[in-house]
Amino acid sequence: MTLEEIRGQDNTMENADRVQSAGAALEELLVAAKKQDYLTVGVYESAKVMNVDPDSVAFCVLATDEEYECDIALQIHFTLIQAFCFDNDINVVRVNDIERLADLVSADETGEPKDAHCILVTSPSANPWKDPALDKLSLFCEESRSVYDWVPTITLPER
Repeated sequence: MTLEEIRGQDNTMENADRVQSAGAALEELLVAAKKQDYLTVGVYESAKVMNVDPDSVAFCVLATDEEYECDIALQIHFTLIQAFCFDNDINVVRVNDIERLADLVSADETGEPKDAHCILVTSPSANPWKDPALDKLSLFCEESRSVYDWVPTITLPER
């Protein structure tokens, strides 16, 4: 085994730990933001917030699974949302477990499940919200960008 192969194994293990830690931080962030009423859930609702008050957006989560990978309209929305996030220095991640994500942000007032394909964590501009989980995720995104992973994928912890 060469030194490069050993380093590759170490990097794989470190990366798995980083992703797992980021998943726990994301879950923590979403739960805290929901309690503070700082979540915007849904592709169209998120687009409205981004258009009206982009400075209030602190973090963006895009979710999909195998069922929606071929949904061209959804992929176009994702591309536009990602471009907006990059232009406005908003960290963005992907999650491949939309059902788990929908459980975290739960149903709306009518009891219907929300469209969890896009979730924004917002913060009022006048009184910015600080959360340790948001700081962890920002660091995770920064580290991912340093290795050219512009939209990292996070795995949520299983329940």
